[in-house]
Amino acid sequence: MTINEAFYRLKQDLQPIYDAQEAAAIAHEVLFSVTGMERMERLTKKDLLLTNEQQSRFDGYLIALQTGAPMQYVLGEAWFMGRAFYVNPSVLIPRPETEELVDWIIKEQRNEQKAISMLDIGTGSGCIPISLQLALPNANVSSMDVSPEALTVARHNADVLQANVRFYENNFLDTATWTNFPAYDIIVSNPPYIPESDKESMHSNVKDHEPSLALFVPNDDALVFYRNIADFGRLHLQQGGCVYCELHLEYAQATQKLFEEKSYKNVEIRKDMHGNWRMLKAKI
Repeated sequence: MTINEAFYRLKQDLQPIYDAQEAAAIAHEVLFSVTGMERMERLTKKDLLLTNEQQSRFDGYLIALQTGAPMQYVLGEAWFMGRAFYVNPSVLIPRPETEELVDWIIKEQRNEQKAISMLDIGTGSGCIPISLQLALPNANVSSMDVSPEALTVARHNADVLQANVRFYENNFLDTATWTNFPAYDIIVSNPPYIPESDKESMHSNVKDHEPSLALFVPNDDALVFYRNIADFGRLHLQQGGCVYCELHLEYAQATQKLFEEKSYKNVEIRKDMHGNWRMLKAKI
């Protein structure tokens, strides 16, 4: 099979699952992974035959993708802040909206002279704390997750990317564990925030493959993590410290009000690149 034939085979076979544009985007990513060639190079060498090893990898990727498994899990990597992170079904796939949250923190903290301490709640792949530590070398960054499988992924990414992050296995919603943690200058989180009732309207490659533990909250308590983050911050933020959170766009104003009712100052919500209210900053 030539590179060109492989591209169109993949694009065609994925269209029962994805629209044509998304199928083409996935095909480009898969062919880059298989051949190591960027798009323009593949175009000039479109009649080049795949090697036996490349053909074998391509066939395996195609079979996995046809089950609806997300491309990032199939390839074993997702890009975040310009870096490749290893991912598997134990962790959420990093999203561009989360990059915007991290970028907000970096821009506000990069001129800070003193060593700042940060805690990330719900690390997943480790993309948030690792990206923060690499961008802010003076920061002392810690991160927690309830999932030991997620922490294995996060620690692997920290090792590969040479980020000095401390990881803790901890059930954040168990308030009895909070005494184990010191005070921080910054708390950041992309917590679970999707009500269970939203599950049926979601794309199958998300709801059927990404970890429910990292996605969903009870229908009757959609703000459970934000309420606990706000309470934790009241106990564990240094004076003048800040909380940064990713938000559910439909609960952004409610989350802002929650932090204001918990006596946080200058509670700000921001829109993402798509014009949705998706980020919050609150100061103690």
